Amino acid sequence: MTDNLKQFLDEMSSYSEEDHAAATGSKVVTSGRKLPAIGQVVEIAGSGSRVIMDAERLNHLSTDADPSVAMSGQVGSQVKVQVGGSWLIANVRTLKSGDVGEIIANVDFLGEGSQTATGSLSGFRRGVTRYPIPGAPILPVSTEDMRAIFAADDSPHVEIGTVYPTDDIRGTLYVDPMLSKHFAILGSTGTGKSTSVALILHRISQLSPEGHIVMIDPHGEYSAAFKSCGEIFNADNLQLPYWLLNFEEHCEVLLTTDGAERQRDADILAKCLLAARTKGKAAESLGKVTVDSPIPYLLSDLNAILVNEMGKLDRAGDTLPFQRLKTKLDELKADPRYSFMFSGMLVSDMMGSFIAKMFRLPSNGRPISIVDVSGVPSEVTSVVVSVLSRMVFDYAIWSRTEAQRPILLVCEEAHRYVPKDENAAGQAVRKILERIAKEGRKYGVSLGLITQRPSDLAEGVLSQCGTIVSMRLNNDRDQACVRAAMPEGARGFLDAIPALRNRECIVCGEGVAIPIRVRFDDLEPEKRPASSDPSFADLWRQTGDEAGIIDRTIKRWRGHGR
Repeated sequence: MTDNLKQFLDEMSSYSEEDHAAATGSKVVTSGRKLPAIGQVVEIAGSGSRVIMDAERLNHLSTDADPSVAMSGQVGSQVKVQVGGSWLIANVRTLKSGDVGEIIANVDFLGEGSQTATGSLSGFRRGVTRYPIPGAPILPVSTEDMRAIFAADDSPHVEIGTVYPTDDIRGTLYVDPMLSKHFAILGSTGTGKSTSVALILHRISQLSPEGHIVMIDPHGEYSAAFKSCGEIFNADNLQLPYWLLNFEEHCEVLLTTDGAERQRDADILAKCLLAARTKGKAAESLGKVTVDSPIPYLLSDLNAILVNEMGKLDRAGDTLPFQRLKTKLDELKADPRYSFMFSGMLVSDMMGSFIAKMFRLPSNGRPISIVDVSGVPSEVTSVVVSVLSRMVFDYAIWSRTEAQRPILLVCEEAHRYVPKDENAAGQAVRKILERIAKEGRKYGVSLGLITQRPSDLAEGVLSQCGTIVSMRLNNDRDQACVRAAMPEGARGFLDAIPALRNRECIVCGEGVAIPIRVRFDDLEPEKRPASSDPSFADLWRQTGDEAGIIDRTIKRWRGHGR
């Protein structure tokens, strides 16, 4: 160790072995306690610096009763530097061995707070106005400092758990910045992602019982979690009228061809669909009707117009595109799986009532709509998600002159709908979710993306999320993807992502004051989603009534759940 550093540390520290013993024996961390310097700044850069720390002093502190002090100097922990009348807080990103007894660390600056008369920290805020100079002493951060850093201000917030490594400091999410700039919740399978999503949505619902939240649930997990505070929609009661589909969504459902043939089929469909929409009573009162206008029309009208157009043709060879469309239309009407969308009873203009119940207008204390698409045929799942997402966005656009009712759209398994592969099926849903990510904030539409494979998600969408909640990610590509989307100051936290325990996460971005590592609260059993993993060891010891299980399962299977 260099003589200068040793001399500097000796001068800075009035911390004796007796003080240390007294502190370690005591459970209470006193506010006037003076902590020793553990090193000094040696190099300054824009967002971070390099510091040298004393290995012996760090070992000395590692047994401290205060968990924050005991963690000081380790990767992912915080340290502080005095600059004028302020404390500058930095996060330790990397450690490496230097000369004998020295540890060289790279740190990222997070923010600063005022220094009180007693030397403690208050009024913490993100960002740095003044940098330290080389030679400035580095001090450990105490639990009391952590409390000042994470003290929630008066703006609306929800508590989701406990900040690591403390036992009692609450981790909070600021609702307005988190929702207005979108958020993403990431985590590998089995890390407690579904329960954590349910926890965050329950806390937001408790804060805003008159909110408007639409959740797309592809596995039917969340119905159990929101029975008490939400409305559950599935293939049996969704009643999504086919005429709400725009032209692009009609194409995805009705067209079966590719290339030049698909374009020809689309041209014919556009002509016939416009004729069917303008034939309805509702169209008479409206000046301009387009192929995208959500105006009720009869499937029988569309069918009749197709047959009529086909009859106008002289040569039989040209009737093939009409025949394809007519066959597909008859198929959809006859298939009971599509009855939630293509039922003949849905021709009345029920758009107002559909929007009211789907967007919870009014909520009446039940602010969440859970749309369980697990029973929807897989061929049209992306179209159903597209219609719901587009209606959220279109409603927000056309209601701008009214009293605002912001809507949160939460999309579970988001990589299915906004995949990285631009040639994947379901382009309509991809376009609308990308548009909400880019423009939703202006119109009061918030997007919550939940995925276990961020590397399969379109990059543009993840980078639009202002708040990222990352649970453990086991895959290198996923970790690299999150690292690219997160702000520079959070790098030290990101290295901990593969080492997180279940139900632990790292939150950074707009929704938190500074990046934090949080242990989620336990959620009451009745509020948890039905997503627990089966225990093979236990269940493989059980036996009995196998014939009855098979019979009942086959009956449900054949009756599509009925």
